[in-house]
Amino acid sequence: MYDVVITDYIAPPADIEEQVLGGLARLRCLQARSFRQLFGQIENAHALIVFHEISIPAEVIGVLARCRIIVRAGAGFDNIDLDAARARGIMVCNVPDYGVDEVADHAMALMLACQRGIVQTERRLRASLSPWDYRAVAPVFRLADAIMGIIGLGRIGTAMALRCKALKMNVLACDPYVRPGVDKALGVTLVGLEELLRRSDVVSLHVPLTEETRAMIDARALAQMKPTAILINTARGAVVDVEALAAALQKRRLAGAGIDVLPHEPPEAASPLVRLWQSDADPPISLVLTPHSAFYSEASLAEMRSKAAREVASALAGGPLRSRVI
Repeated sequence: MYDVVITDYIAPPADIEEQVLGGLARLRCLQARSFRQLFGQIENAHALIVFHEISIPAEVIGVLARCRIIVRAGAGFDNIDLDAARARGIMVCNVPDYGVDEVADHAMALMLACQRGIVQTERRLRASLSPWDYRAVAPVFRLADAIMGIIGLGRIGTAMALRCKALKMNVLACDPYVRPGVDKALGVTLVGLEELLRRSDVVSLHVPLTEETRAMIDARALAQMKPTAILINTARGAVVDVEALAAALQKRRLAGAGIDVLPHEPPEAASPLVRLWQSDADPPISLVLTPHSAFYSEASLAEMRSKAAREVASALAGGPLRSRVI
């Protein structure tokens, strides 16, 4: 019987994975919060299922004596050292096609919460009940005919574009890797990054974390955005320089931000963005933070876990893989 380890996030009993793996493997849930907690427990594992709470660096991969596959239960795989895995002949897969609707819905919710001033109005009126009229939220721009700028036109970016078009927004997109004709099929306009930042009323990020995208929204990028614009990030935390974002919001050089992902999770209380979020600024700053929950619904979580487990089962049985990264 094979030994399969779920490194983090999932507490036993792992009913979904047990159902998929059946009698093929013995399943262990380590609930690690650091990769250092894995040593002494994974050396003889035949497969790892990794969520987002820990990383799998080269020093972990180096102790894997029997591992055939590492499956990232999620879309992003920047927390796994691919070069180290490749050198050891270990396959790496991900689950890129779960929770697409959930993340797009969450991005829309963050946009609407910021654009309609829902959060800052609620904060202000809870304390004072005044002014009990539109002045509590003003100014608010009209969403119909506003410009949405989507960076990354993959599965979720596409879902976001369709939702924005349904709200009568004009959609710009920036994605140098998009297939020719996708923009025409979706009815969006492809532009360069600088033009998108300059023209958009809302900018929504839907890119993986790579060396190309790391801190792509930095102080310079934020300075190119309209002072009335809103930034939404449901992609990867390190795509945004959050200290620069905090400074832009505090100085009112940006109208708002809805952020679901941060470079370090859970964040430190001393983080400038967290401190700004918790502040009692008057007027309130339009900043909404959520705890990396955009992917979540009961259905999407079950889909992610079952697809990850099926990938492990197929690899151990010598079958084909759905989403092989290396």
